[in-house]
Parts: sequence; C-alpha cells; structure tokens
Amino acid sequence: MELEAGKKIILFDGVCNLCNSSVQFVIKRDDKNTFKFASLQSEIGKKLLAERGIDPAVTDSIVLIDPNVAYYTKSDAAIEIAKELGNGWQIFSVFDYILPKSIRDSIYSFIAKNRYQWFGKKEACPLPSPEQKAKFLDAYEAS
Repeated sequence: MELEAGKKIILFDGVCNLCNSSVQFVIKRDDKNTFKFASLQSEIGKKLLAERGIDPAVTDSIVLIDPNVAYYTKSDAAIEIAKELGNGWQIFSVFDYILPKSIRDSIYSFIAKNRYQWFGKKEACPLPSPEQKAKFLDAYEAS
C-alpha cells in the first residue's frame, strides 16, 4: 500500500466504544496530520495485518504501522502514538522507560479484555464524518 511520506496507520477495533473514542482523541490532537486510520475488521485492516504476519483472530489490540519501518502493538503502539501527538502528550513515553513492557502490556490487556463490558460495543463500525473521511483508509468500504 502506497502512503504519503511520514504518515502512519492506526488499526483499531471499529466496534469498540473506547477504541472509537481514542481515535477521535488522536484526530483532535494530530496537529501534524500524521495518522491514517482503519478498523481491524475492514478489508484493508485485515490485509495490513496479514502483510505483517499478525493473526486477526488473536489481535484485538491497537496496531500502529510505520510503513517500511516497523509496527507496534498494545502499549508500544499507545506510546508511539503519544510521541507523535505533541502538545505535552509525549510525556506518556516515560512509561516506556519506567515500566517493563510485560507490565505495560499486562495493564493494556486487562483493559482490552474488559473494554466492551466497561465502555460498550457498537453493532457495526461507525462511519467517519465527511470532514474526517480522508483520514480513514476504509471509509469508502462501507459507503
């Protein structure tokens, strides 16, 4: 998949209320227009996972793809996203240094495991607003 230089892709659970709220949080703070988005359930999301050898049946986590560089999952993805947001959000990268990955990922997995119970779930992935449509790689699949 061809992407503009400097762009990164966030794959997320499109039916999760917490995940959708997190995407909206990132969009509002993405002053450099770095991120593009796709749901894990979308065809493009499944394709991007397969290209990286990530099993979609096992992955219900956020995935950050930095094309031609690397991909990040769970707490690593959240930290890398925070680093890109600017306006003080980079402070969360301190967790990369003060908490071992195993502890960070355990906390992340605990929240992920309970996210539907705590925050709810949608029946289908919501469509982005017309203003946000260009940020979503899979926005035209459901149209």
